[in-house]
Amino acid sequence: MKAIPNTNDGTLNLPDIRIYLNTDNLHDLTESSIWPDLQGQDIYKQLKRDGFDGIQAGNYFDQEAPVDIGFCSLDRINIASEADIIIAKHAEIGSNCVTVHAGWGIEDDPDVFTLVEAILTASCKYQIPVYIETHRATITQDIWRTVQICKRFPEVRFNGDLSHYYCGQELVYGGLAMKLEFMQPILERISFMHARIASPGNIQMPVDTTTGRPKFATGDLNYLDDFKDMWTLVMRNWLRNAQSGDFFVFCPELLPRQYYYARTFEQSEGLWCEESDRYADALLYIEIARNCFQSAKKSLNKN
Repeated sequence: MKAIPNTNDGTLNLPDIRIYLNTDNLHDLTESSIWPDLQGQDIYKQLKRDGFDGIQAGNYFDQEAPVDIGFCSLDRINIASEADIIIAKHAEIGSNCVTVHAGWGIEDDPDVFTLVEAILTASCKYQIPVYIETHRATITQDIWRTVQICKRFPEVRFNGDLSHYYCGQELVYGGLAMKLEFMQPILERISFMHARIASPGNIQMPVDTTTGRPKFATGDLNYLDDFKDMWTLVMRNWLRNAQSGDFFVFCPELLPRQYYYARTFEQSEGLWCEESDRYADALLYIEIARNCFQSAKKSLNKN
């Protein structure tokens, strides 16, 4: 079976990074958010002005199809028989690529491998990159099992949401370097990135928490630096095999309190608010991502 391809624009341009925004990032923002109240194509025009190259249509996406901006989608595939139908749908709407939550993480190995094979087969059939997301409550929730998937299917490619591993499997416990070495087969197969910074105990943290708050509130660990290092490592791996026209999608996905991701604190009696403006945080990710990509390119050039 052929490897899942990188997302590609059909040009002869050098491999590059593109910053998309998951539209759930815009849902239920704080009243003080810098994001303006926009509808329709004005949303995409503003996102382009702010530095985003595209969107990923999330669960709250109910706007018209974007024009003059990149577009990709997401979905969930629970069992192998769903793969062909779901992936065909995303190919038909013209999505650049699609990321999927696969299974529930409680399947036996034969069912896991059957599901992965069905996703790979449908991706090849409809010629659309399908990236299995590293996510809790899916077949990739455990780094050991995900490495076994890589061994069984070297052609698999992932949407790397490393916050689920950093927090859910507490990567720093026992030594981050040791865990990353074990995860190398996963890190070599990430072609899409859901960007979210976690701490060892919280799945989603504002960017400023590692420097702007007292240590008793956030701990001693500079997890922002850990994520910069991990993202740079993934990008360097991706660049090693990237071809003309390939682009790496870096997609901030900072989710609202409905998903129990954004932390809330009492601002006044009876009034609870998210601790930060998730759109302002997403804008900070743009510069972080581009700096990581430049660092990845420089480190390759030195070798």
